[in-house]
Amino acid sequence: MALSKTEKRQKIKRRVRRNIFGTAEKPRLSVYRSNKEIYAQIIDDNSGVTLASASSREAGVEGAKTEQSTTVGKALAAKAIAKGIETVVFDRNGFVYHGRIKALAEGAREGGLKF
Repeated sequence: MALSKTEKRQKIKRRVRRNIFGTAEKPRLSVYRSNKEIYAQIIDDNSGVTLASASSREAGVEGAKTEQSTTVGKALAAKAIAKGIETVVFDRNGFVYHGRIKALAEGAREGGLKF
């Protein structure tokens, strides 16, 4: 039986998450991409707490979807740096590192995050 698109992504996500873990010193930057929006969170997996988050649903995020992703990455980086977070582990959440996911990562790097 063939796997659906979401089942394939979940399988990839489980495989990637075996090796990625966010700590208080180096939290995990998790990305979720839907058809219309993009969401990103910085998570401390030890305590199970979201330290910072940003999405394309926030005010001031406009333009094409790729441009929105870059803006979200920069906004998340600004929030993280304000809380004293400089380095993160990037979790692409089973999505291919291409297009909007790559744009968000580059926006976060431009904003000052290191990963």
